[in-house]
Amino acid sequence: SLGYGVATHWLSPTVREWLPLDVGLALLNYFMVAVTIIVVAVPEGLAMSVTLSLAYSMRRMTAENNLVRRMHACETIGATTVICSDKTGTLTCNQMHVHETCIPGLVEAEPAQATHVRQVLAEAIAANSTADLEYATQALPTVIGNATEGALLLWLDQQNLDYLDYRYNFDLSSQGAFSAEKKYMTSLGKSPILQEEVLYVKGAPEVVLKRCDYQLSAGGVMPLTERAAIIKTLQDYQSRGMRTLGFAYRPLGDLKHFKITEIERHLVWLGFFAIIDPLRDDVPAAVKACLRAGIQVKIVTGDSPQTAREIGRQIGLWHQTEEVNFKALHLTGPEFAAMDDDTAREAVKSLKILSRACPLDKLRLVKLLQQSGEVVGVTGDGTNDAAALKQAQVGLAMGSGTAIAKEASDIILLDDSFSSIVNAVLWGRSLYENIQKFLLFQLTINVVALGTALLGPFIGIELPLTVTQMLWVNLIMDTFAALALATEPPNPEVLGRSPRQAEAFIITGAMAKQIAFLGCGFLVLMVGILEYEMRDGTINTYELSVFFAIFVFLQLWNLFNARCFGLSISAFTGLSKNPAFSAIIATIFIGQVAMVQWGSSAFRTVPLACRDWLWIIGGTSFVLWFGEIWRKVQGSSQ
Repeated sequence: SLGYGVATHWLSPTVREWLPLDVGLALLNYFMVAVTIIVVAVPEGLAMSVTLSLAYSMRRMTAENNLVRRMHACETIGATTVICSDKTGTLTCNQMHVHETCIPGLVEAEPAQATHVRQVLAEAIAANSTADLEYATQALPTVIGNATEGALLLWLDQQNLDYLDYRYNFDLSSQGAFSAEKKYMTSLGKSPILQEEVLYVKGAPEVVLKRCDYQLSAGGVMPLTERAAIIKTLQDYQSRGMRTLGFAYRPLGDLKHFKITEIERHLVWLGFFAIIDPLRDDVPAAVKACLRAGIQVKIVTGDSPQTAREIGRQIGLWHQTEEVNFKALHLTGPEFAAMDDDTAREAVKSLKILSRACPLDKLRLVKLLQQSGEVVGVTGDGTNDAAALKQAQVGLAMGSGTAIAKEASDIILLDDSFSSIVNAVLWGRSLYENIQKFLLFQLTINVVALGTALLGPFIGIELPLTVTQMLWVNLIMDTFAALALATEPPNPEVLGRSPRQAEAFIITGAMAKQIAFLGCGFLVLMVGILEYEMRDGTINTYELSVFFAIFVFLQLWNLFNARCFGLSISAFTGLSKNPAFSAIIATIFIGQVAMVQWGSSAFRTVPLACRDWLWIIGGTSFVLWFGEIWRKVQGSSQ
């Protein structure tokens, strides 16, 4: 029984005997510190910083005519290396009007014949069209539908010819819609002017002209003998950046023995219109900004090679000095389609203009660029553009485009302007850099806080920073820093750099160097202060309060440096554009002073004298002034 009692006493000791109170409290304290260190070390504020940056950028981009449909596009657009842009409506104003007409039947024609030719031409325009005019005001009519067709209807209106009369009097049997593959549109029906069944054809002049054997001249329908002269005149207009549209027809009589595909030949040439679409005033500067930012711009259009080439020259995409090698800069859709993938993949590297392109050409171009490692942005407005918009890393639909194009896109350009793409790139790059700034600031604090907590016991101080003090530091570097840096407005300086690598690690070499330099520098300083305070073997609450205040104010001034990371501007530049940053700085400043002055035992602090605060604030501010001098030197050397 005695042995049993001894065993029971040994197996069932009291908690106090196994774990003395002072040891238990020490273990609990160390456990709390360990948990706090983990909380400080883990960047849980990163998710909030990313979300805040994305949400803020989305809202501001919408105000600048970029409606973001998918949040990730805010950041992806900043990494774009190639932009494949439409011409009409993006580079140009999409305000088309007829500049010149070349109608052989109106040249030196008798009044009666001229009237007949004019009526046939008016019917060819009105009946073979899907656009309309809206006469809502006393001003010029508004075009509803395709802008190119609208320009022709406006021309009829200027000639005092009512297109509705010609359209509704034409007994339409069938209509073949325009497609990028065949490059023309057809309408078949009974003509009250020609008093028989007629097929009207409208489309790319060189395509329509190949199907013509006759022309309507002043003397009536005659064999087409001036084909070369017509092509030369066409090229002259196209070389001046104008869109040309050719018209032809074929009287059919009895249709019983014809199929629609068999009658689109042996046509009668009516002539062509030269339509001008003014270049947007801001496009040359926007294209220049893209090129300076290391972003390639490629025009993909269904227009003729000459028109596309001239537009490319006007926007600064190519220069006269490149005339000798222009063949490497320009391809047509058929030429591009005839290439095998390896040849085409090599060709697209230097390609700047793809003319007479169909939607499949655009899709293939995007895929080949992506296979070469490019991050591609694509603009589009039509249903046929949906595939390319979906394939690209960033699809940019026009605000005036179709619902299908918008649904396939990531960003909608509300004003259809190319300059809005540059704004989107600016915001995308700034968003990514704001996240980098947050990481830079947080990891610097991590090095100092964790290094101090680790080295403190070796100096003889168990807790250089208490649990509550470290939680306050964590609040500063996570919540407050995320709010302050996520709302930083973009700086145009970011457009002077090349796009970042899509797969690059977010912490760059420059960031790692600054984290190591500042983190280790702050750590040496803080350990040095502790060593100095421990010179007599003890440290009191007053000295620990000074240490805590110095620690926080070092990070406060470093927040200014983090705000300007990668830029050569002053830390005070543009503060008025980000009131949230100033408010957070004031909150940290006032909160730190209040915590030390009135924190008492909860924060292990005692009040400091005004002189102490002046020394602490002034002494720690060297971090900011050193950063200012460094940025000044860097700016002067660039």
